[in-house]
Amino acid sequence: MTTNADDPPTRPRRRSPAGAAVLREDVTEAIRAAVFEELASVGYARMSIEGIARRAGVGKTAVYRRWRSKLHLVLDVVSAMAVLGLPVPDTGSLEGDLRLLYEVTSRALRHPVASQIIPDLQAEAARNPDIADAFQKALRDGQEGVASKIVAAAEKRGEVRGGLDPDLALDLISGPLYWRAVVIRSPRLPKGYLDNLARATAGALKAL
Repeated sequence: MTTNADDPPTRPRRRSPAGAAVLREDVTEAIRAAVFEELASVGYARMSIEGIARRAGVGKTAVYRRWRSKLHLVLDVVSAMAVLGLPVPDTGSLEGDLRLLYEVTSRALRHPVASQIIPDLQAEAARNPDIADAFQKALRDGQEGVASKIVAAAEKRGEVRGGLDPDLALDLISGPLYWRAVVIRSPRLPKGYLDNLARATAGALKAL
């Protein structure tokens, strides 16, 4: 008798038999995508396992096989943002790398789904320390990894001195754009803003 990993669970066994089916990755990805869509549509507070399963086209059992609660599901999806990260620019100059990073980040933050999810998770993070930790890690890890490589490349080219404070460098690189796009949620960037921001940030890093 064959079994499907996403069929209703049977009585737990102490040890899985050899060759047991693994959880289907396409189902897992469908559920993760449904989480983002549900967050954007109804927000965390109104989001339910039933709604996620319905949107993903699976049964609730498939969701509970992977995550034991709505909170754990959202924490996993938010944490996965850190793993995906951002592409590391390689334009040959500090200002060029920053300009490309800002272009990619700006587009991501202004995506309709992201622009709805991020403020909602920020509100939930103020009430739930577990969500706060996962959300901060997702944002920080993604940006920190790229920022450190941009600075390291600039140092190798002799554009900045060695031994820059990594936290200060991260604040200078990521702070302004997140402030405008996420905190005050400016509907549009002024003409030439990204060019000016890249130039100013490069100048600030070189002055450290």
